Amino acid sequence: MAGSATGGGRSGRTVERAFAGGWTTVAGIMLIFSGIMAVFQGIAGIANDDLLVVTRNYTYSMSNTGWGWIQLALGAVLVLAGTALVGGGGALWARAVGVVVAGLGMIANFLWLPHYPFWAIVLITIDAFVIWALCVGTTRTLD
Repeated sequence: MAGSATGGGRSGRTVERAFAGGWTTVAGIMLIFSGIMAVFQGIAGIANDDLLVVTRNYTYSMSNTGWGWIQLALGAVLVLAGTALVGGGGALWARAVGVVVAGLGMIANFLWLPHYPFWAIVLITIDAFVIWALCVGTTRTLD
């Protein structure tokens, strides 16, 4: 009896967690935001090399223009992944792509730290939240 007061028939049932679905939507929106910011960072690196402040003796140094192209491409992928996540209703493949792309975004923003420290830290935090939200899952099994 599934509706018994003792809960005897509830073992093995899965229940959708509404808050997890909401977190997936928020994660998709945050991926889109992170992607747009990466596109702006990329445009800034490509358009004007002198705009960026470069720390001396930074271990991970490269051309600002080259790094701008990487940020621009990664930003486009982040926006596409976020759009697929929101539009696809949180499909498993979109969640997996979102986790991978957010991880790449975290690495890219770590390497971007000497150029825009504040925004890099903000975007690292957003990407960490996105990974958490996408790994939470949308179902659970009742005991």
